[in-house]
Amino acid sequence: MRERLDCAVLLTRCTIDWVEPFLGQYAGGRLYLHAFDIVVDIHSDNAPSVLGHSAMALRRYDVCVLPVQPATLSWARISLSQGLPRLHTPVIALARELTTTGLHDLYELGVADFLRDPFCGHEARIRIERVLDGHRAPSAVVHQVADVASESAPYLNDPLLEAVCQNILQHDGLELEVYAAAVASRCATTKESFQAAKRKVVERFERAYITAALGRHGGNIAMAARAAQKHRRAFWALMRKHDIDAEPFRQRAAALKHPLTPHAQATKPRTLREQPEALLTLPVTPANWSSPLLSGEG
Repeated sequence: MRERLDCAVLLTRCTIDWVEPFLGQYAGGRLYLHAFDIVVDIHSDNAPSVLGHSAMALRRYDVCVLPVQPATLSWARISLSQGLPRLHTPVIALARELTTTGLHDLYELGVADFLRDPFCGHEARIRIERVLDGHRAPSAVVHQVADVASESAPYLNDPLLEAVCQNILQHDGLELEVYAAAVASRCATTKESFQAAKRKVVERFERAYITAALGRHGGNIAMAARAAQKHRRAFWALMRKHDIDAEPFRQRAAALKHPLTPHAQATKPRTLREQPEALLTLPVTPANWSSPLLSGEG
C-alpha cells in the first residue's frame, strides 16, 4: 500500500462550488485531493482539449479525478474521447446524479472507476489503490460485453457475465448498474421479448447473489439473509425458487475450518462402537480397573 496518494481534481466552473469542499487530505494524510491548475469553462472553444493538453502536467499525480454531473456530462464525454489516448494518468470520475446510461458511457470511454457523492476519503483511497494495482475488472467486463453484443452466442452462457455473477458480492451499486446496462444492451439484440429477457436476467442475478451470500457465510441462512437485508422467510423463498441447498456450503465451511490430510483421514481411529472387539482387549490398568469393594457392590 502506498504511503501517499496525490489526486488532481479537474474543476469546471459548473462543479467548483460542489467539489471545492472535498479538497484537502484524508485517511490520516495518506490521500490528498489537489485542485488542478486550470478551472475549465466548458462553454469555451478549447474546453474539450484541456484534458489531453494537460497530459504532462497530470503525470505528477497518481490519478486525475474528473467531477461529472448532468450539466457537464457532454463535455466530459468529448474530453475523455479526445484526451484519454494521450494520458498516462488514470482518470476516475466523481459522479453526481448521473443516470445508468451516463455511467455506462463514461466506462465505455475509459474511466478507470467511480467515486461517490457524497465523497468518502477511505473508500476513495481503496478504489484508487485498486486502479493503480491494475484491477479494473468491472470496466473490462463491460467493454467486452459491449464488443460482443452482436454475436449470436446466448448471453446467459457468456463466460464474462459468469465471472461477474461469481464475484457479485464484490461489486457495488454503481458497478452493478453498469453491468445491468451492458446486459440490457446485449439482450436487446436477441429475439426475446422485454419481459422474457428481464425475467432471465433477474433470475440469474438472484441465483448468483443467494449462492454467493451462502458461500460467504458458510451456509448459515440467518446470517446470509441479514447481510442481504432480507427477511429470513424471503431468503428461504428465493432458495426454494432456485433449488439452492445450504448444506453443501456448510460442509465446505466445515472442511475449510477443520481440514484433514489424506494420511490423517487414513489413520483416523475408529470409535469403540465401530470396533466392539476393543472392549475385550483393553489392558487392565489402575485407570480402568475397579474393585467391587470400592464400588460398593457385594
